[in-house]
Amino acid sequence: MKKKRVDVNKPIGKMTRIDDFLPPPEDLIVPERTVKVTILLSESSVNVFKEFAREHHTKYQKLIRRILDKYAEKYFPQS
Repeated sequence: MKKKRVDVNKPIGKMTRIDDFLPPPEDLIVPERTVKVTILLSESSVNVFKEFAREHHTKYQKLIRRILDKYAEKYFPQS
């Protein structure tokens, strides 16, 4: 007797349609004004950022920028 194969890619049970709750793509893009700077960092700290970025599939420059932004927000709040 043959075993019945279950296709794991097919839905299980009754399907119901849900409302689209996501905003349109153009609303997700937040334009950010940036300024290009040159900075010298230690090789070890750059390697830490590069490794973390590789593990999380992002760019290390973006991580550094976000950390600097968060630091500036906390210690130099805009009034």
